[in-house]
Amino acid sequence: MLNSSQRADVFGRLGRALSDPTRMRILIELLEGPTYPAALARCLGLTRSNVSNHLACLRGCGLVVAEPQGRQVRYEIADPHLTRAIEQLVRVVIAVDEGAPCVDDGCDAGPCCSRSAAMTGAGA
Repeated sequence: MLNSSQRADVFGRLGRALSDPTRMRILIELLEGPTYPAALARCLGLTRSNVSNHLACLRGCGLVVAEPQGRQVRYEIADPHLTRAIEQLVRVVIAVDEGAPCVDDGCDAGPCCSRSAAMTGAGA
């Protein structure tokens, strides 16, 4: 079990990774599965150098891993738990976005969904 100092370090690394829009876009692309820097560069409209620099940061933060494959390197999210956590964060952002309904049919969070419904006039 992580102590509070270790947990703070984890959140710091995650915050550093998510603080940049390009790194967020790369992580979102990696949710689809492993890929190569050149493919990410094409998909995101960035230079390979730019993508490689951001992947180095994500790797240093412990969020992605690199798998050498011949002359290329394939990147993927470091842990399936992290993949699920990022997917949940995306859902939370969608669910609390003004006017967006909660995306979880079984949601029991109460206030967040009630607030969202109240903002849209639903649930009244």
